[in-house]
Amino acid sequence: MNKWRSPTAEKIYENHPYLSTRSAGTSSKARHSITLSDIKWSDFICVMESKHKQRLKADFPVEMQYKETYVLEIEDNYTFMDPELVKELKITIDPIIKEWLSDV
Repeated sequence: MNKWRSPTAEKIYENHPYLSTRSAGTSSKARHSITLSDIKWSDFICVMESKHKQRLKADFPVEMQYKETYVLEIEDNYTFMDPELVKELKITIDPIIKEWLSDV
């Protein structure tokens, strides 16, 4: 629903010198639901759970076909900026960023 996990990740990386971030939910009830524009804008996508990647592929089959997408496997049991969530996000996302920057 784009309330806690993704907005936390966006906040953590909002001032990263080499990244621009956006958060969006895969549910139509999300505060910001992902759009075709969001997908086209992104170089890669991180989703919290496998079901989110499946939804994106179902809703945007052509656009997601070649989009690098990482499943973080972070459960929805945190609040915004929860220290444990921040730690888990950094542990999972920092290596992705490092890999992506090495390829750019």
